[in-house]
Amino acid sequence: MSLKNAKILIVDDDTDVLLAVKMLLRPQVKEVFTESNPERIPALLAKENFDIILLDMNYKSSLNTGNEGIFWLRKIREKDKNVAVVMITAYGDIDLAVRSVKEGATDFVLKPWRNEKLLVTLEDILDSKTSSPSPKTKASAPKNQLSILGESDAMQDVLYKIERIAPTDANVLILGENGTGKSEIAKLIHQKSHRDSQAFVHADLGALTESLFESELFGHKKGAFTDAREDRAGRFESANGGTLFLDEIGNISLSQQAKLLTVLQNREVVRLGTNMPIPLDIRLISATNSKIYELAAHNSFRKDLIYRLNTIEITLPPLRARGEDVILLAEYFSKSYSEKYNKLAHFLDEKAKDKIRKYNFPGNIRELQHSIERAVIMTDGDTIAARDLEFSPSIESNNIAEEIPKSLNIEAIEKSTILKAIEKYDGNITKAAKELGLTRTALYRRLGKYDI
Repeated sequence: MSLKNAKILIVDDDTDVLLAVKMLLRPQVKEVFTESNPERIPALLAKENFDIILLDMNYKSSLNTGNEGIFWLRKIREKDKNVAVVMITAYGDIDLAVRSVKEGATDFVLKPWRNEKLLVTLEDILDSKTSSPSPKTKASAPKNQLSILGESDAMQDVLYKIERIAPTDANVLILGENGTGKSEIAKLIHQKSHRDSQAFVHADLGALTESLFESELFGHKKGAFTDAREDRAGRFESANGGTLFLDEIGNISLSQQAKLLTVLQNREVVRLGTNMPIPLDIRLISATNSKIYELAAHNSFRKDLIYRLNTIEITLPPLRARGEDVILLAEYFSKSYSEKYNKLAHFLDEKAKDKIRKYNFPGNIRELQHSIERAVIMTDGDTIAARDLEFSPSIESNNIAEEIPKSLNIEAIEKSTILKAIEKYDGNITKAAKELGLTRTALYRRLGKYDI
């Protein structure tokens, strides 16, 4: 089912939230309903059949349960077992949100959310409802999941590993370039595991500053530091019983590595401001685009932590090494975005396919996805021609003259490449990092390493 045909209800006592979500969804969906009083939910369900309900966790009402969201979720499930319920919550209530998933919620979103992320979440739910009539079917690998689209030998090797390791509790380390689908593979492993009905918690370590690292991962007690206004569970606690996915693991500092290693060795976490250990039962999946063994060789990453992370290791191939998978993925994106934008089904002509085959896609699947989305939006008719496909002019393979570096020393080449990227963007670190396929944190670390 596409978003264009969906009927969505938003229940929140914050009128600003209702207005913002309504303005976002109105152009995207068939009908949007808003309600500030949750006590009207039963009457609304009696009148309308909704595809998705966005339900706030907390209300300023006389209902004194402390977790009104769970109460109203149960009422909804009693009335309609087929409607998908997405809980809206602040990060401080993430443990309640995880509990709501166990109570029958389909997913939860954290305030403040990114609009594009919310839309993707809703689209995924509708896709799952169409292809999977029961929750158990949904938990197994969806056929349209991007990460499993591939017939190349390299991807078949990856899928064989997943089938063997997913039912176990072995820690998994996923390696691969940016845009190769590491987070999708992590979700697939979770969906094929015996923890599939429990929480899947994603923590982007590359986005955590040194000061936030412990609070976000391990949690804190009210008053533990200046802004700690309430007790809060960290990502480890929120994933208890389920799967914790630590993305960008290669970007954390040595001091952060030591703290993480202690938690993994002891299988328990201690919130900041307390001395009470909380036992952990999690399946750990980690991922990085960094050359983690080179970092270890230069004493920038702890070898003992690597041993904890990589009971099983999966290396995702870059798109340029996957042969005709690139056409399979391009056709999938073409179909998907044609439906999303309510346009005619788009087909790739042979010259377009040849252009795709000849390009090396340094941004991998993510770059291909954006290129096809742009082509679908801009193309009239039902055919995508070669002229409709635009790749980054600075890296398009047939426009690059191969340069032979003066030195073949790896560190000299890396330093030279970093300097060129910084010069290209007039010192803008964010843009330079994006061009290099690094996070800002990783680029700053390299600037220090080379005294740039």
